[in-house]
Amino acid sequence: MPEPDDARARVRAALSRPSRSQVVVAVLLAVLGFAGVAQVRSTALDDTYDGRREEDLIEILNALTGTSDRARREIARLEEDRRELQTSSNARLAAIQQGEEQLETLNILAGVVPVSGPGIRITVTEQVTPVRVDRLLDLVQELRTAGAEAIELNDAVRLVAQSSFQEVEGVIEVDGTPLESPYVLEAIGDPGTLEGGVRFLSGPVAALENQDGAGVDIDQVDEVVVESVRQLPRADFAEPAQGQ
Repeated sequence: MPEPDDARARVRAALSRPSRSQVVVAVLLAVLGFAGVAQVRSTALDDTYDGRREEDLIEILNALTGTSDRARREIARLEEDRRELQTSSNARLAAIQQGEEQLETLNILAGVVPVSGPGIRITVTEQVTPVRVDRLLDLVQELRTAGAEAIELNDAVRLVAQSSFQEVEGVIEVDGTPLESPYVLEAIGDPGTLEGGVRFLSGPVAALENQDGAGVDIDQVDEVVVESVRQLPRADFAEPAQGQ
């Protein structure tokens, strides 16, 4: 009978240097083990619904159907929220754009920003007698009536609704600024409409030429640049009313 130490030595030798038959046996055992685990898992999956009663299966189906219905309702609610947010956002953007356009128009009308565009240039030159102040005022009023969006006089005065004309010691002053001949009015608007608005029988151009003996030249130009601006007065007492 072999000694225990000899038996242990042979076992260690066999494990460290396995024979071909031992390797084959080990591989077969591993394959059988893997197949057994896979079979157990497959059986467990197959047994998920196998053997269930019909009532249980119907209950499971109803639960799945209810979950699906809730999911569809949630999706519909989220879609409705998205549409409402888009509508609200579009309305807000439209209001902002409309406000910006109104602000731009008011700034132009108030004369607080430089502007440019097509229009006409009218040059009034004194020849026989001094030009009367009311003749220039009539010329400006007819330009406004014809749709002038911005008017500048002698590259110095931006004319607005509050502009004032007066004659001081034979000198025409507009908004406190003294002017000299030639008087050059530049107006932005439709060139043909503006010229037609001042050049008609008994109109301001006819009065300047026939009654004051002035020379009047009108040029339609592709771009009139009005650079002079006005400073708005500061409101010390007025404030917006409630709700405005």
